[in-house]
Parts: sequence; structure tokens; C-alpha cells
Amino acid sequence: MQSFVAISEAGSLSAAAKASGISQPTLSRHLTQLESHLGKRLFFRSVAGLTLTPEGAAVQSHTQAMAQAAAQLAITGAQAQEVGGTVRVTASQIAATYLLPPILTALHTAHPALTLELIASDLTDNLLRREADLAVRMYRPTQNDLITKKVVELPIGIYAARSYVARCGMPAEPQDLLRHRLIGYDRSTLIIDGMRQMGIAVDRSSFAFRSDDQVVCWRMVQAGMGIGFGQRVTGDADPDLVPIWPDLTIGAIPVWLTAHRELRMSPRVRLCFDHLAASFAAL
Repeated sequence: MQSFVAISEAGSLSAAAKASGISQPTLSRHLTQLESHLGKRLFFRSVAGLTLTPEGAAVQSHTQAMAQAAAQLAITGAQAQEVGGTVRVTASQIAATYLLPPILTALHTAHPALTLELIASDLTDNLLRREADLAVRMYRPTQNDLITKKVVELPIGIYAARSYVARCGMPAEPQDLLRHRLIGYDRSTLIIDGMRQMGIAVDRSSFAFRSDDQVVCWRMVQAGMGIGFGQRVTGDADPDLVPIWPDLTIGAIPVWLTAHRELRMSPRVRLCFDHLAASFAAL
């Protein structure tokens, strides 16, 4: 029946073979068997190809109904096998606040049977303590019982709110940053190390505002407190922020997905793992 449908739609054995991926001899054999079984000729043969006989047209109406029924059955089966259950994801506060909401929304829209939980934490051991199924990390985990995949590198940019630029102006060159109000971390030296690599000598006292909470620092940039650092994918999407030297390369943050080896084989964890990998790569 499937071969008959392919031939009737294509109009010739060669075209049906190309469209269906079934070899031409197999199609011809199936057609001969079907005609023998029904005791009727289903096609007129000519140089131009194959055209349906009245008996063939009657068979075609039945095969169309069968195809529709098969399609409906496939849909019903897919719905019955829809992946469901709970998946718990852990990510840094900045990723959980600014990167994951649209990604997880798209995931749940496509798979409404899933229940999603998100741990917004900068702690690094909650996956090891089995508090989560998946982890989004900005560094490569090294534990042996975990599997990891690097999915993207997110470039870092320098930003200021339009309100801050209106009050204080734009720095002309990197050294001018020292004459502006800078937003940085309290105990972490990540920004200090990065600025020193740019040739700008700074220390903790160079920051007019300090916090080790990355979300707080970014919110202070948005509020117009001063100039700060953030992922370009987030900063460029904010119309109230101005990039400082957008062509300047100051590094990138890698994004790694991590899961326990045994949980990676779970359909729902595998589904979420693959969705997050593709979504981060698209950034």
C-alpha cells in the first residue's frame, strides 16, 4: 500500500523511487503483488508514465483514508509518549535571572508535561549533592562522575546607562575609566584581573560600588550608578544601556552544561540538556 501511494503520487516508478527512497525494483514488485492480490490492474502504463485506472482511483481513495488514520495514530502515540516529570536546573544568579527565563519558557511551551525547577545560586557543589539534575556553569567542572559539554562562549562588554552617560559623559579611552565611577566585585578579583590585562591598574578601592552579587552589580549599572561589565548578549538587548567601545575585545565567559552520567540517560534530562545546549549555542 505504501508503495502504491508513492507511485500514484509520483506518476512513475523512477520518480516514486527517488521520492520515497524505496528502490525501483521493490516498488515494481510491490505493485505487481498488490494487483495480483486484488485481481485488478491499478495503472495504465505508457511512455509518459503511469496513470490510475478507475480501479486504481478507487484504491487510492482508500489509501488516502488509511494514510490519514496512520497520521492521527502517530500523533496520538507521540502525545502518549510526551516526556514529562520534573527537571531541576541550577545556574548562577546572573544566568538564572537574565539568560534562562526565555530558554526555559520555550522548553516548557514545547513540552508542557515537564515541570521545571531552577536553583539560582553561585554555589558550585549543589549538583554533587544531588540537589539538581542539570547545572549551567561558567567554568569547566572537573569531577569524574559528571559529564560536561561546552556550549558557547559569551563575550564580555563594558556598559553604562544612558542616564549615567548624560551626567558624566563617555570615556574616550580605557585609561579614562579610572576617572569614572566603576562598579565591581567586593571580594572577587575577576574584574580587577581583567582590567589589569587591559593595562589598567586597579584595585578594590577603584570601585565606587562593590558587591559580589552579579545581579546586584548589573542592576546598579542599569540604575545609572556607574560603568560596569556584563555579557554582551544581555547588555546589547537593553535599550537603556550604552556599550563602551563595543569593538573592544575584553574576553568571554564559557558556558558548560553538566549532568550526572546516569541522569543523562533519563529522557526528560536528555531533552532538557539538548534544549539548553542548542539555545545557548544560538546566543
